[in-house]
This record gives sequence, C-alpha cells and structure tokens, in this order.
Amino acid sequence: MGSKNGKPVLREEDIAALSKSSGLDETQVKESFNAFVAEHPTGKMKPKDFREMMAKALPKKDASKMEKHVFRMYDANKDGYIDFSEFMLIFFIMSEGAPEEVLTKIFRVFDVNSDGTITKKEMTKLIKDMYGLLKSLNPQIIKDPNLAAKDLIAKSAFAEMDKDQDGKV
Repeated sequence: MGSKNGKPVLREEDIAALSKSSGLDETQVKESFNAFVAEHPTGKMKPKDFREMMAKALPKKDASKMEKHVFRMYDANKDGYIDFSEFMLIFFIMSEGAPEEVLTKIFRVFDVNSDGTITKKEMTKLIKDMYGLLKSLNPQIIKDPNLAAKDLIAKSAFAEMDKDQDGKV
C-alpha cells in the first residue's frame, strides 16, 4: 500500500498481489479496500477498532481476552496496527489457505511474546482465555466439571506438542 497526499492508496502491484493471494478478482480487491478505508481513513485498523469489530462479530460474547491474541495474528509487521494487506491476507489464509499457512497463523496466536516458541505458560494463558470465551458462548460449560480442568487441558496439549520436552514448542 502506498500513500498519496496523506491518504492510503492501493497500487497496481498491491492489487495484483492481493488478487493472487486472496482469490478475489481485482474489482473485489478494490471494493474491499474502499470499504476498509471508509471505516479506517488512515488505512490502518487500531486495536480499539479491532475490539469494536470483534464485539460486532461476537455480540454478547466476552471476546476481550482473545482479541489481543487474534490482533497479534493479523498484525504481521508488529507495528501495532492492521493495514488492509495484513487484513486481507489473514482473512484469505484462515478461510481458504493451505494447512501450513493456517497452522503458521495459529502458531502466532499461541506464541504470545513472538519469540518463535510456545512455552507452557503461553499455552496455559491462551487456553484460559479461550475457556473464558467458550464460557460466554455456552454457559453450560460452567457446570461441566470435565471442562473446568483448563489447566489440565493446557498441560496435556502442551505435553503432546513438546516432543523434545524442552519446555517449548
């Protein structure tokens, strides 16, 4: 993405690249960009904007603990914002991407401090946050003693993935 007179613009090479990576035709990419810029005039989605989008996508759900993890997945260049290219790339990968691409993005959700590894502490925190979201989606979970063992779930999942038992995935 470029900028002209301080306003975000989509260059022809951006349109071609996004069309190729997203599966959308060039007209759809342009329309999506125009809609994104209408909502985010700077061409960047702030964490507050993302929080509002999550609230709209999951009304009446407590997604607040998960939003920072998902935001990190979208913010590929780690500048604290989600630009149109990052948004479109993740949207496509999560909806139609190859399994390796999807797993890479999911790994970034679990890698809370972005150091390239997942520790037991990171896994436990994310599972607790996911558990909180699941509880708000289905209050029956609160009454299910099998699902209340979120620490056990985190430890079991981590042990399964930590093949060399070095405390990192």
